[in-house]
Amino acid sequence: MKICYRTTRFHHQTLRLILEANRIIAEYQAQGHRLTLRQLYYRFVSRDLLPNVSESYLKLTTVVRDGRLAGLIDWDGIEDRTTNVQSPSRWDSPEEIIRAAEEDYHIDMWANQPYRPEVWIEKEALGRVIERPCIDLDVPFLCCRRYNSTSEMWRAAMRLRTATGHTQSAVILYLGDHDPGGLDMSQDVGRRLAMFAGTKVDVKRLALNLDQIQRYSPPPNPVRTREGRHAAYAEQFGPDCWELDALEPEVIIGLVQEAVGELRDDALWESSLEREAAGRQQLHDMIERLVYPH
Repeated sequence: MKICYRTTRFHHQTLRLILEANRIIAEYQAQGHRLTLRQLYYRFVSRDLLPNVSESYLKLTTVVRDGRLAGLIDWDGIEDRTTNVQSPSRWDSPEEIIRAAEEDYHIDMWANQPYRPEVWIEKEALGRVIERPCIDLDVPFLCCRRYNSTSEMWRAAMRLRTATGHTQSAVILYLGDHDPGGLDMSQDVGRRLAMFAGTKVDVKRLALNLDQIQRYSPPPNPVRTREGRHAAYAEQFGPDCWELDALEPEVIIGLVQEAVGELRDDALWESSLEREAAGRQQLHDMIERLVYPH
């Protein structure tokens, strides 16, 4: 939706950036994605439309803001995934809510599997990217917001310990930046979960890894020297670091799907699908008798 709130005369270079932004937004909308401003910025950088410096990000922020206010950029094309209004569920009729119960009926597809996976991602702004594949795969997902709080880590350990019991192995599939803090965060997850759960929890780092950096060539950023782990990181990897946001959404989705697929026993999964379908049919029949009593 494009709405003009104020008239602005733009320099031709600014208009070119607005045009490119609209092209990128339309491209990703066609794939079913809505970009964050940070993701849009990395699309500009990867296409050599802007240099990868902080001034460019600030410039694009201003261009997008002014372009939206002038009615030139779709308000729905870019989203802020860190601030969302929460509303209670509402229904137009009692029948509508019980019909919704039928649609929402799901069983625990991993209850009879050998593994119990969860997907954790460092940045809340990327939560929407992994939401759909995780829902489709019936896998819980968590946006960590960098280092998880002690309370959140304790709850996660209790959740995994309860869910796995003595028959399953918990696996955390972790995605984060490739920088001093991002690498340490995935290790921190393993350390603290093991402490609270009283047993080792397998943490598999899905991204961002060196092989993916070499394959997809995301734009590098200089390592912030104020980070306490800078020296050790620079000695091992050099002066550059990389953000997870720079990967295409479809790449991130593919990594999640592949990793979860490797943990899943497909024969057991098909059995669970059949049991879920039977339960949904049973619920449907109950609702029909309730809504249309004979």
